[in-house]
Amino acid sequence: MLAIHPVDHLVLPTVNIDLARERLGKLGFAVAPDARHPFGTENACIFFADGTYLEPLGVASLEECEKTAREGNVFTARDQAFRFRVGEDGFSAVVFGANDAKADDARFRQNTISAGKMLQFARPMRMPDGSESTAGFNLAFAADLRAPDFFAFCCERTNPLPADRGALEHHANGVVGMAEVVLSTSRPAAFRSFFELVSNGAEIVEGSFGINVKTPNVCIAVINSQGMQAFFDLDVSREDAGLHAKAIVFKTSDLSVTTSHLTANGVTYTRKSNRVLVKAAPGQGALFAFEEIS
Repeated sequence: MLAIHPVDHLVLPTVNIDLARERLGKLGFAVAPDARHPFGTENACIFFADGTYLEPLGVASLEECEKTAREGNVFTARDQAFRFRVGEDGFSAVVFGANDAKADDARFRQNTISAGKMLQFARPMRMPDGSESTAGFNLAFAADLRAPDFFAFCCERTNPLPADRGALEHHANGVVGMAEVVLSTSRPAAFRSFFELVSNGAEIVEGSFGINVKTPNVCIAVINSQGMQAFFDLDVSREDAGLHAKAIVFKTSDLSVTTSHLTANGVTYTRKSNRVLVKAAPGQGALFAFEEIS
């Protein structure tokens, strides 16, 4: 029996990696050097001390992306579909850490939530000090046909990312990790089974506005429009039953450091209860919320 999967990273499509780097830098994040995938996409990741990370995702070669999508590459196919339907900036996928992606893929197929064939690839990764290593991945994809604008996958590292990422994990805004990932839908309970399967058995807790998926490290909140308004001042459709990834809640060691950095960089924010909210902007892809850890 595989263990319950933690959240590994989030995929944030962007129209331009340079734009994402500029925006995320203004928000106080240290952004890793650009990295190219062997199928036409590229990223510039943001790593956190808790082991999670963000993957701003750009298109380096549209021709390669479209070619590999036609050949059955689920990653590029879903990314191209998201950009066509939703736009060039957004939040498309939640990724879970895995030790056996083949077993996850078999489970997805058995339960009819597989999004397509597994993807195995390797890519070079350059560190701030100029050193380089090769990172290898096995990906198993899951999707719900009722939610065309969102997918999930399990990520097994066959050649782990460098363990010493200290320089990349120190952020001027004080962020040390992720606390919560937030998705909206008019029917949260309808996706209970999907998240149980993808996470391999995470506890699901029902709340006033939807469900909370309790992974080992990050809560995934799947909530309705009333919840989005109550917690994040976000207006979303009351009727849309699909899944839409809308917000990320970050843990910060000192919220005053976060707000000082935002102010110094001219970033507009609001306060909501014990959180600071920054609305989505080009290169950002989702609402970012910051809360201080005790």
